[in-house]
Amino acid sequence: MMKKQSLNVAVVGTGYFGRFHALQASRHSREVLSGVYDSDHVRAQKIAHEVGTIAFKDYASLLSHCDAVIIAAPAEAHYSLACQALEAGCHVLVEKPLASTRQDGEALVRCADDKGLILQVGHLLRYSAEYEAISARIKNPLYIEATRIAPYKLRGTDVSVVLDLMIHDLDLILALVDSPIHHINAMGAAVSSAHEDIANARVQFANGCVASITASRVSFKTERKMRLFGQEGYLSADFTSRTLSFINRKEGLIMPGSGGFRRQSVQWRDHDNLAAEHDAFVASCLDGKPVIVDGDAGLRALDAALRVGEDMQRARQLLQSSGLLSH
Repeated sequence: MMKKQSLNVAVVGTGYFGRFHALQASRHSREVLSGVYDSDHVRAQKIAHEVGTIAFKDYASLLSHCDAVIIAAPAEAHYSLACQALEAGCHVLVEKPLASTRQDGEALVRCADDKGLILQVGHLLRYSAEYEAISARIKNPLYIEATRIAPYKLRGTDVSVVLDLMIHDLDLILALVDSPIHHINAMGAAVSSAHEDIANARVQFANGCVASITASRVSFKTERKMRLFGQEGYLSADFTSRTLSFINRKEGLIMPGSGGFRRQSVQWRDHDNLAAEHDAFVASCLDGKPVIVDGDAGLRALDAALRVGEDMQRARQLLQSSGLLSH
């Protein structure tokens, strides 16, 4: 049987990220954008007109017209939408987080496995040149410091900043550290929404590695950085400027007076993370390539994020019981 050359894709959710997915699918050489769907049909029509496709009023009807769906709806809808798509025989690329609860995430992974379908989770930074560069240079990190802060925006506030922003760094760190989480200590606070808008977590791994992660969506500037210390050297990555510095003894220019240390600097301009994510999804669906960020990886990131949230709640209750924090 001849292998399919193109993938009929539909985009579910036509908000901020959904629009970018629709644009990407509409111009991808191996994707055919079969349609879009959103509970806000007017918004779906607007995006459909922009990318030259159909806005479906009925989700079940859309599923009958595609091979795969890209889900970019609010987090609480991920499980229901992905479950329906898998049951209809469609491959799924779902934006992070995989689901809102561990139980729902586990159910999606089981369903995809049972039906032999692709379940990919949209942890976009795993497809970045920065992540490739980090993982190629630091194999056994000892200490990681990650900062992801941004000004307040209404988008994403349906969940805490942990599931909105911190989960990006949790996923990267889990991919870099080959060890289970031993302990988490976290604090957070709601400032402008009903959920935590700022959070810090100290994650200790069984192999001794420690990661300190800060996330905020109520800051005056945007900063997305990760610093790693390992036996190979010290690495600093800036995901905003797309630059990387690596202090080590093998690569780069010698640093005078440093005792033999070298500095390697790298910068990227033309790497498109979203295009790389779509390329990987298509390659898995059509060519049988391994899924880079599969359901299990999405489940690990979700579990870590939920554990951070649970420890923040524990810390809050402890402060309240001691009278140091008002109810």
